[in-house]
Amino acid sequence: MTPVPITIVTGFLGSGKTTLILNLIPQLPQTYQIALLKNEFGDVAIDSQLASSAAISGVKELLNGCICCNLVGQFGDALETLRKGVAPNRIIIETSGSAFPATLAMEVNRLGRETGYYVLDGVVVVIDVENWKGYEDTSYTARMQQKYTDLIVFNKWELVDERRYEDCLDRMGDLELQIAHVKSDKGRVDQSLLLGLDSALAKDGDSVHGGYSKDKKPHDHATDHQTEVEVLSVNLVSEIDTPKSVNLDSLETFLLSAPKDEVYRIKAIVSASHPLASSSGDVDESGNQEGVATYILNWAFGRWTFTYTSASLPPPISVASSAAATGVSKRHETILRMTIILARGEASKWKSRIEKGGMIEQEGEGGFLLVDRVV
Repeated sequence: MTPVPITIVTGFLGSGKTTLILNLIPQLPQTYQIALLKNEFGDVAIDSQLASSAAISGVKELLNGCICCNLVGQFGDALETLRKGVAPNRIIIETSGSAFPATLAMEVNRLGRETGYYVLDGVVVVIDVENWKGYEDTSYTARMQQKYTDLIVFNKWELVDERRYEDCLDRMGDLELQIAHVKSDKGRVDQSLLLGLDSALAKDGDSVHGGYSKDKKPHDHATDHQTEVEVLSVNLVSEIDTPKSVNLDSLETFLLSAPKDEVYRIKAIVSASHPLASSSGDVDESGNQEGVATYILNWAFGRWTFTYTSASLPPPISVASSAAATGVSKRHETILRMTIILARGEASKWKSRIEKGGMIEQEGEGGFLLVDRVV
């Protein structure tokens, strides 16, 4: 059984966590099911009615306590209730600012190992630029906690001057950690950065590239706010004669070499002769396939999963426009379709590295790359 990906969204009260989640929903396929697990300090669940109205398929609340302290015992039961009752494609955990991301991330990892039902996809911290004063604790323990943060979203930066935002960047540097960070667009961040690729999103061909292409931007504000990240589209194309596989040794070398302060996410649908071990060492044998099969690669901030999927590889976006230059014809097929989301200023360097070869290639001879910068 394919595990349910879990995304953790944390931040102090009022930072904009619920707004971030609600702005995520319209970006997903209509059939995509999200379950929400929340904790709040108080008896009244303020946001639940709002969250339920946004087509979130299930909401579970843990009240009167910190989810990483006295509510840990209820945490596994709450996840199980959502998994069985809603059968979600993804679970989002929204926590109060007092919840340490490391504790919660480790608990998700533990439950994933013990049950096989869950996998941690990412930890997102939302910061209110208007009111954030920096980290109260910059000790070794605090740095260890923040190492589990994958992405910092700076919210409400439009309400202050640039100096205030620069102060927040300085305070983030107090922990001496390289953490990916972006500005929101009034509480909105593109889903391709917040979420990894899973089997449900893979069935929507557009989701593989996060809605990005040369001619199509993810939303109307792209020219203003998509400069926060840069995006590469990579297609590995092979001649159609016998089933072809991506060279998994080269692919693993590429995944291991990508620094998480430069490369934020790598998402791909891959034809492979066997499953690649995930970064934790687990191997997905659920497909039980002989020969070449299709897998989903989801690399997020330094860790990755590689899972079997019944989804087929769509044709590369660049084929039609590149046919004359590359010789692509109807006798060719895609064996890898990948999106790489990078920090600002990194796309040209990584495009050059990939095009030089040795990172993404076909097993054996043949095959050629189409690498385009789309944002």
